[in-house]
Amino acid sequence: MYDYGLSILEQYGLNAESSARTRGALLCRTEKGLVIIREFGGTEKKLQKQQELLEKLSEQGCLVDCYIPNQEGALVTRDRDGIPYTIQQWYEGRECDTRSREDIFRSIRMLAQIHAKMQMPVVEFYVEPSLEDEYQRHNQELKKIRSFIRKKGAVCSFEKLYLATVESFLTAGERTLMELRESDYAGLRKEAIEQGKVCHGEYNQHNVLMLKPGTAVTNFEHWGFDVQISDLYRFMRKILEKYSWDVRIGMDMLRAYHQKKPVTISEWENLRIRFSYPEKYWKLANYYYVHKKTLVSRKNTEKLQNLVRQKENWEYFIRKCFESYPF
Repeated sequence: MYDYGLSILEQYGLNAESSARTRGALLCRTEKGLVIIREFGGTEKKLQKQQELLEKLSEQGCLVDCYIPNQEGALVTRDRDGIPYTIQQWYEGRECDTRSREDIFRSIRMLAQIHAKMQMPVVEFYVEPSLEDEYQRHNQELKKIRSFIRKKGAVCSFEKLYLATVESFLTAGERTLMELRESDYAGLRKEAIEQGKVCHGEYNQHNVLMLKPGTAVTNFEHWGFDVQISDLYRFMRKILEKYSWDVRIGMDMLRAYHQKKPVTISEWENLRIRFSYPEKYWKLANYYYVHKKTLVSRKNTEKLQNLVRQKENWEYFIRKCFESYPF
């Protein structure tokens, strides 16, 4: 019977009092507290750097999911079948509830706090790609998908809606790329890399745990050296999509972050540019393109319809929230 890594506990001198499957992992209660076992698919070199980052944050009082070395001091342990696993410290808590303003602002403040501490000597290999290159590539992909659908003919609802809306979203994408090139982004990125500023890489509601004594941040696997405001953008976008781009909650999130870690004019301008790019539109189009075209999911079509419905709210949010530097 497949044990999902449970058998490796003996290599840590631990015993499972109870265990339960969770999101892509196995949660175990042991004599030394709660731990999480995950199958490992990354590189051990990056994992070691991630552990250095987590230990630094932990030493400074942050609640993070540090890796636990096995009895031989290794972070990666193989079971009897040679499958690699890791074990991390875990916490009694629940994920951030996006319906709770209190949870949202706790998460924002926590992000600002860890950003202030997340600096390491830079390793060139882990520097995130340029946002300019990313936007240019995405714009080209939107055009490619447009040509593909035109050539074969729009059949399903997704394809028809894409052709009806792509010009508007592509115009926004090309305008945003131009604004990015004319902004201080290059200087902002250069400064972030020179100072070894680290981003979480996937800061969202699933990776923030609400505890009685505090707030824990988990799942740093996508960490990298980059402009840290990108983490704030990702979290805010996820929330704002759920709140139909409510300007008030957007401004409140910005202020909550700024109170803990001041946002410079260049960072604020970069945040505006990131919000101006139709990232969710590109994601839905790209998902359609790389999957079977004969099986366009109803859910994906509904997401595109909802995105188009929210377009005016999105554009209004950008105008109102970024009218002038608010701090």
